[in-house]
Amino acid sequence: MITLWPGRERGRFQIDWLDSRHTFSFGEFYDPAKMGWRQLRVINDDNIAGGGGFPPHPHRDMEIFSYVTAGELEHQDSLGHKARVGTGRVQLMSAGTGIRHSEYNPSKTAPIHLLQIWITPRTPGGPPHYQELDFKETDRANRLKLLAAPQATDGALEIRQDVRIYTSRLAAGKNLPLPLTAKQGGWLQVVDGTLSLEPGAQKLAPGDAAAVESESKLAITSITDAELLWFVFD
Repeated sequence: MITLWPGRERGRFQIDWLDSRHTFSFGEFYDPAKMGWRQLRVINDDNIAGGGGFPPHPHRDMEIFSYVTAGELEHQDSLGHKARVGTGRVQLMSAGTGIRHSEYNPSKTAPIHLLQIWITPRTPGGPPHYQELDFKETDRANRLKLLAAPQATDGALEIRQDVRIYTSRLAAGKNLPLPLTAKQGGWLQVVDGTLSLEPGAQKLAPGDAAAVESESKLAITSITDAELLWFVFD
């Protein structure tokens, strides 16, 4: 079964430095039918203007994954980490028993675009932890690149949940099978471009998503150059 989550139906929050779209209920956007999917709790599509950002604030019991597609994000946290994350680098913060962090756009003029994704952990608690992973464009060109997995499989970031997170960038006209068994659940998030998802030849545009259950033969074809995230939940 494939369920489409159209990007046009997301919630939206705007202030002077932030334009954010919420796939699931978050902040002032509340829809009891959109409280998450499996262990996915938040997918926020954020555009942050130059000089804008989130001041220090707390989290706990959440796996927080940041995926930047344009610009650079400056991270600081209560564990002493300081980093800048742009394209070709992802970050994963395991909040555990509690952590404070801030995220800013260090540029005064250039905007940032990123997806911030929250996944509930396998078990609550545990020490907070921060990780980064660098990857090359060739690592995901017309194929899947694993970014996060349990037990840090194949050099990926170690996430405290039974989920694997992949990225790919496809040239127009390319076909890519998506790994999934009938007992697993999959979430396809279109970051940019337009895709066709099989079975069903269902067309997805930027911001669209598809939740997949009880399917074992999946593939996508890029109608235009496209970028995506693929989540597989055991």
